[in-house]
Amino acid sequence: MEFDRNEVVELLGRLSNAKAPSGFEDETISVVREFCQGWAEVRTNSLMDGLIYPKSFTGEKPVLMLDAHGDEVGGMVRSIRSNGTMSFVELGRFSPHVLAGQEVLVRNTEGEWVHGVIGVKPPHFMSEEERARGAEDLILDVGATSKEEACEIFHMGMGEPFVPATQFSWDRERGIAFGKAFDCRAGVTALLLALRGLAGKDLPFDIVASISSMEEVGERGVAAAARALHPQLAFMFEGCPADDTFLAPDDVQAALHKGPMFRYLDCCMITNPRYQRFVLKAARDASLKVQTSVREGGGTDGGPVHLLDIPSVVAGVPCRYVHAGCAICALDDIEETARVAIAVAEALTPEAAARF
Repeated sequence: MEFDRNEVVELLGRLSNAKAPSGFEDETISVVREFCQGWAEVRTNSLMDGLIYPKSFTGEKPVLMLDAHGDEVGGMVRSIRSNGTMSFVELGRFSPHVLAGQEVLVRNTEGEWVHGVIGVKPPHFMSEEERARGAEDLILDVGATSKEEACEIFHMGMGEPFVPATQFSWDRERGIAFGKAFDCRAGVTALLLALRGLAGKDLPFDIVASISSMEEVGERGVAAAARALHPQLAFMFEGCPADDTFLAPDDVQAALHKGPMFRYLDCCMITNPRYQRFVLKAARDASLKVQTSVREGGGTDGGPVHLLDIPSVVAGVPCRYVHAGCAICALDDIEETARVAIAVAEALTPEAAARF
């Protein structure tokens, strides 16, 4: 299946620019709902999981659930200090040291997103001890000079979220995209392309999808989505960390331009080997590119779902520098991930699924 590259870029860009840290996924769901208009219904629950039912859904067939998480790493205001700066907590986990000096967007109590910066003490004011240990006492700063100004003029408030202020861009000639939140908006893009490609097909399974919430704070939303959708199988999409810029060539398991990465192991799941073999064979039979990995760290929505006795696999779109202010991905990897999902769904039969 071929995709309109301009449409793929527009969708990825809108999703990347959506400001949706864990617990605040509304903007992601808004983009998803608009994309699905005319061919699928998008429902939400109290966790802000997006549950997508294509018009072809019958309710009479076994269910294959596609999933990608709609949140991103971000932060939340913890307190407002007398000098107008704020302390904060992370929602999810940024890579070490990337927050210092990061331009951010902070939502205020009136729903407006205000520019700010993660402030760090300049080296001019550091003691020798601070220099030696590389200490970073980070603060959130929108330019206020007092607590009263922060609250009354900037309308800052405890519990309000922030995200990196990075804006999406792409290199048309080389097919490379730059932006925030590719973990997992690259996965959401691939999911939506695959789901729309499958929506009109007469298959033995009903294909539904979840854009699940709060993955970055412990895969919290996907279990509720699975309980609502009642799948027999799950096919997860991720924006997985590419490792091709810092490992020896023989150890690279997630490189750009080599298709989705399927993990055999991570910290939350040993992938069902029978289902994994089926998926990899379906991709080979369709002459599609895939890569595989064994990961010691990192978890995905596959963790909670496979514990519900639902066989799950995870297709990761390789993205360099996830959990930082800006990531890099290749558009052809997003498109290939969608193609693999379509090939797997078309090859699935209830008899094959029963053997997983």
